[in-house]
Amino acid sequence: MESMLKKIILVPTDFSEVCGNAINQAAGAAKHLQYKLVLLHVIDKNTRSFLKNEGQAVDYVNKQLESIAASVIADFGIEVDTIAKEGDIFSTISEVATEVDASLMYLGTHGKVGMQKLTGSYAIKVVTSSPVPVIVVQKRQFDGPYNEIVFPITSDSGIWEKTEWAVHIAKQFKATIKIYQHAGEAIDKVVAGITSHFHKNDVKYTIDVAQKSSGFSNQVIDFATTNNSDMILIMTNPEKGVTSFILGSYDEEMIFNTSQIPVMCVNPRDYNWKKIVPY
Repeated sequence: MESMLKKIILVPTDFSEVCGNAINQAAGAAKHLQYKLVLLHVIDKNTRSFLKNEGQAVDYVNKQLESIAASVIADFGIEVDTIAKEGDIFSTISEVATEVDASLMYLGTHGKVGMQKLTGSYAIKVVTSSPVPVIVVQKRQFDGPYNEIVFPITSDSGIWEKTEWAVHIAKQFKATIKIYQHAGEAIDKVVAGITSHFHKNDVKYTIDVAQKSSGFSNQVIDFATTNNSDMILIMTNPEKGVTSFILGSYDEEMIFNTSQIPVMCVNPRDYNWKKIVPY
């Protein structure tokens, strides 16, 4: 997978505290992976309203981005580019991700509405429209690498692309994948195929089974919290016949988990992609 990826991480920012946290986490990952960071601010109606109220010109945005970039370069020693672009956060962020050929995005989401509405349903729209995986972070800071990643499994839907990303992230960070699955023979077969692929790629893993069939998202969050996990990895589902993606209610509960554990959301890139593991 490494040869298929451009070494660029995109981070949209509305200059809020939580977006600053997303930038710091992305910068740490970029340093570890030897990737370049691209900071983006979408100049939309919220930005223009803010600038008007503050008596600032549009150039204020570029100055803010350049100041943040300078701090990141000084603190992390990585390459950083900045982009300020007119548009709206729902379409422009995904467009820029494609334009810069990003392989990963970090998105900070906050409980309050900042300069822009990177919160709640707004953040979900950004996640589900992204052409690349999105790591959603909240206010809680994570300074270290991703050592333990929780991998929830409820069905075989879209599982193999998520599996490839699990392998990629695990190998890059020397992480352990903690599979957390629904009980049942059908899911056991899916897990057997996944672990076979992990074995072939020398990925360390553990397997735990949910104790109840209901409340799966809360069980995942409790499991991740109890095990001091660094990330939860989930997959969105393609809506049949349209080029967009959806998140189930339990996915959204995990993204906005009260433990504020980062969540990596993977959108399928191709409805007709092949399964990487036969079972």
